[in-house]
Amino acid sequence: MVKIDVSMTLAEAVDAFPQLTREFERRGLDYCCGGARTLGEACALIGVDADATVAELAEVAATPGSAEWTTMSADVLVDHLEATHHRYLWDEMPRVTALVDKIVSVHGARHPELVEVASCFGQVRADLEPHMLKEERMLFPMIRELATSTGMPSFHCGSLRNPISVMLSEHDAVGDLLAKLRRLTDGYTPPADGCASYVACFAAMAELEADTHLHIHKENNVLFPMVVQLEAERAAMARA
Repeated sequence: MVKIDVSMTLAEAVDAFPQLTREFERRGLDYCCGGARTLGEACALIGVDADATVAELAEVAATPGSAEWTTMSADVLVDHLEATHHRYLWDEMPRVTALVDKIVSVHGARHPELVEVASCFGQVRADLEPHMLKEERMLFPMIRELATSTGMPSFHCGSLRNPISVMLSEHDAVGDLLAKLRRLTDGYTPPADGCASYVACFAAMAELEADTHLHIHKENNVLFPMVVQLEAERAAMARA
């Protein structure tokens, strides 16, 4: 039976106990781009007691059950990512943009910080949209070909490690923007004079952040390592 402890990485913890994602979000533990850190290292980074935090997390993780994405093949996982997280972002980002524009127009005079909030969210969207297109039109089709081929396909990019390294870098950039957005909104806390649209906007941004963290975790810590290993195995078979 898997037990959570300070030596477990954040990525391993989320894969073994998917219910911890909300706890990690609440505590500011970065399990997507920072998924390779151990719980001990991650707690030290944000200045909280590792043993006490792990004890609290263990209570939430009392019922183990590995996440479904850990058992998917690479081709099934990219289908899941597109149908779940990409579809969500394509639908949700225009809605959040409209909400941001609305609260800036109504509350911008009293809350000038909203201009920077709007700019930051605009950067998030400007980064994510072309990023998803690159995955859907280039990287994911190559992953499907690799996963379903009996031999070693030839790709225009050479090794899939090359586009994966670009995706990893872009994930880091989006992660930084989301962290900035959280700071600008005081953890997505609407002001006392915020209207219903203000509350809805900040709630939507918080949900989008959480979903994107899980999205990036599935790619960085599950899909990409699987693809790198699979490509190495196919290449070794081709050389044999």
